[in-house]
Amino acid sequence: MGALTKTDPVHKPLASGRRAPGLERTPLTAAGLQVIVEATLRQLHAGAPGLPAVTLDSRLDRDLGFDSLARTELLLRIEQAFGIRLPEDTLQRADTVGDLLDAARHAHAAPAGEDTLPAAMPRPPPAAGTGPAGGSPATPAQATTLVEVLEWHLREHPQRIHITCIGDDAERAINYHQLAVAGRAVAAGLQRIGVQPRDCVAIMLPTSPEYFSTYVGILLAGAIPVPIYPPARASQIEEHVLRHVGILDNARAVLLVTVPEAMAVARLLQARVGAVRQLATPAQLSASGGRPAAVALHSEDIAFIQYTSGSTGDPKGVALTHANLLANIRAMEQAVHASADDVFVSWLPLYHDMGLIGAWLGGLYVGYALCVMSPLAFLARPERWLQAVHRHRGSLSAAPNFAYELCVKRITDEQLAGLDLSCWRVAFNGAEAVLPDTLQRFEQRFARCGLRPGTVLPVYGLAEAGLGLLFPSLGRAARIDRVQRDAFAREHRALPAAPDDASALRFVGCGVPLAGYEIRLLDKAGRELGERVEGRLQFRGPSATAGYYRNPQQTARLFSDGWLDTGDRAYCAEGEFFITGRVKDIIIRGGRNLYPQEIETAVGTVAGVRQGCVAVFGSTDTATGTERLVVLAETHAGEAAAQARLRDAVARAVVAAIGEPPDEVLLVPPHSVLKTSSGKVRRSACKELYEAGTMGSPLPTARRQVWRLAAGAVAAKLQRMAEALAQRLFGLYAAALFWTLAAFAWPMTIGLPRPALAWRANRRLLRILLRLTATPLRLHGIQRLPAGPCVLVCNHGSYLDGMILIAALPRPFSFVAKAELRRHAAMRQLLQRLGTEFVDRFDAARGVADTERLSAVLAQGRSLIFFPEGTFGIGQGLLPFHLGAFLVAARASVPVLPVVLRGQRAMLPDGTWLPRRGTLELEVCDALSPPGDAADAFAAAVALRDAAQGAMSLRLEAD
Repeated sequence: MGALTKTDPVHKPLASGRRAPGLERTPLTAAGLQVIVEATLRQLHAGAPGLPAVTLDSRLDRDLGFDSLARTELLLRIEQAFGIRLPEDTLQRADTVGDLLDAARHAHAAPAGEDTLPAAMPRPPPAAGTGPAGGSPATPAQATTLVEVLEWHLREHPQRIHITCIGDDAERAINYHQLAVAGRAVAAGLQRIGVQPRDCVAIMLPTSPEYFSTYVGILLAGAIPVPIYPPARASQIEEHVLRHVGILDNARAVLLVTVPEAMAVARLLQARVGAVRQLATPAQLSASGGRPAAVALHSEDIAFIQYTSGSTGDPKGVALTHANLLANIRAMEQAVHASADDVFVSWLPLYHDMGLIGAWLGGLYVGYALCVMSPLAFLARPERWLQAVHRHRGSLSAAPNFAYELCVKRITDEQLAGLDLSCWRVAFNGAEAVLPDTLQRFEQRFARCGLRPGTVLPVYGLAEAGLGLLFPSLGRAARIDRVQRDAFAREHRALPAAPDDASALRFVGCGVPLAGYEIRLLDKAGRELGERVEGRLQFRGPSATAGYYRNPQQTARLFSDGWLDTGDRAYCAEGEFFITGRVKDIIIRGGRNLYPQEIETAVGTVAGVRQGCVAVFGSTDTATGTERLVVLAETHAGEAAAQARLRDAVARAVVAAIGEPPDEVLLVPPHSVLKTSSGKVRRSACKELYEAGTMGSPLPTARRQVWRLAAGAVAAKLQRMAEALAQRLFGLYAAALFWTLAAFAWPMTIGLPRPALAWRANRRLLRILLRLTATPLRLHGIQRLPAGPCVLVCNHGSYLDGMILIAALPRPFSFVAKAELRRHAAMRQLLQRLGTEFVDRFDAARGVADTERLSAVLAQGRSLIFFPEGTFGIGQGLLPFHLGAFLVAARASVPVLPVVLRGQRAMLPDGTWLPRRGTLELEVCDALSPPGDAADAFAAAVALRDAAQGAMSLRLEAD
């Protein structure tokens, strides 16, 4: 009934003796050959960012994307450039660029008098940072992926120490070679258990050597790392699991990598998330060692997904590509003059962007050494951070504001003895509100240890930008701006306050945009604001994310005319930007804007209140229509009298800070204020609990939480089992129905005299099959089909594709299928009666004849259907397109119509034979006409292919 399998387009080399543009004959060398390959690659993928580097080991198909037609063009250009004739079997035998070099060295000279002198092509400019003698650059400036960055270090200095993991009793140094070997072993293990390119793999690991090798291994396998934080406290295990269920479900993670100690939590997660097929430890993945199969990576592939703070039901995963990360790292490197001579000391968690990107991936690119310790080690003994800076002569480090405050308060004078911080060049303060007093106290306290003024650098960034966005100048004291409170709160004007104005608001300057980035501030009406007027902060730049992973609603809210909304408010004064707070956190009370962080800081100084454990938010008063100011503070005070005194003290602190009292002060037990994995207060989540009346309620015991999670897991498991049973019953019914109709369709098709009649008869039977299985088939753009001959190119995702096309298209078309299908007598007879044209995928000479034959088919008025991907697999997205369909269309001067199928991959995935319930869609896109001057058939085919692939990718990504 028209079920087709994987096809491959035909090809035809360019006419003998035609000059390939931009090339001139040159002596045969490896470098010269690589130049020709690079030139062909650029034309084949004109305008594409991050093309792979061409080496002698590059595979023509897998690494460079050359199909048989493109390889034929490449061989011709090699012959023209070097004046040779390659052996006839080169097209079939050459797998790599090195194979082409060997073939060229054994080739015969071209016949005398043959014109093979192409125009001159300039060589690419030297890499940034190279010396006059062409030495190696100081950084991998030409790298387009993180894997290429690691490969650069392996070539330049494989034994150089990259990471030092600081433990309680010992330190473990890891060089680039060791990291690569460990990463390859993990990647090989991932491939052995079936992880596919673009699958999401969750990393729930503590800071350890295994974290780095696991991350690298996931990249080498072509998968997408999804860092999540390990469980911290048993008392909050339920909240931890429910939050991570939302993340893993959104990411559709197929594997969760964790430590043996967290396997119980991992099993609870797996039970609730059907996509998580397996659990593994790094040791299990790398136990067998080995090298993974090579996977082609590109600059626009996702390098990891950073999940931002949010509710459990609507997680926002910022998808960051290799290009995003490298652009942001390079901009930050330039801003702080980072070099391989620096040493970065970090305790920041690796599941957070400041720790992962700023500390590690920045070092992976720049080449500086990373000395890393567990966040728990710092929290237990803050002095360990500064001692590590001293011991390892750290020049760079970073932390949120609370860490600097903790050092001021927790490190004793005795612990400062002998501490030398004169090596510390830049101490980044970011990831949360930067407090002026903390900056001053930290630098004053540790000046006796050699800490220079201006070392602490307030910075601003967000996951949607990669990491960094605003950086101040190096070596100068942080700028603290004092502004008039009333004008700012009521009119959003940041007017300078008088020196004796005790009520002035203070904000810390975070500097200027990184090179290549733009900032704008908008008012409520969307008008751009000038100096000293507070507005909503938006940005654009080379590392801006394309959106939230599988969350189109939140992605749509993120963008405005090409600018990304940060969700923060700020103002600009004398060219420097001052962040004033989150848009969603600002409280509007009596026409004034109140800023929670200022109130939280003031309340945190009250004796009896746990510092850093205060949340301030507004709650709408339905009676007055204004917001009530609610202060939530943790305390150990339990007696009623003690709590009453503490409430009065908190109220007085609020009045002293903002000039008016709070509407409510709610004292709660420790660990009631909700926080993110990086320690920031989750004000919105606290507000939800407050308005639900559950804030301050005692948490269930850890055992009770586990029992509830287990019960929920069992319920989820039973539901999935019921769904799987219903799905299997449907599959058996649909398969039985299909084969029943097929038993009637085959003799009917063979007996009909013309392919057009066979097509229409099968179309009716397939529509009956869709009705009997209650499978909707939605059609879009059918009216775009021309009356005359054309070429349809369709995405290939399932064995259902051919049947869908027959059922949907209103008139007969001829499929183009691989010649191997003729070996099966029954399949050959069926396809022939449907008018199928067979092509040879491997024989270049027959491919030329096939091209001529298919062009003649179009000239007769028949229309063709190609699957330009040539195959399909379990992964999502389009595979690279072959050129055959587009060359045939260009030679025959007929339009190409991209056709997009949706739903078929989910209904019958690769490797399965029982269909699932689903909805099928077919969309015909606008026709693409060959260029008016089609003398250069290869160039015309490339243009058609790129346009078709772009149109289809756009529609598939929109889903």
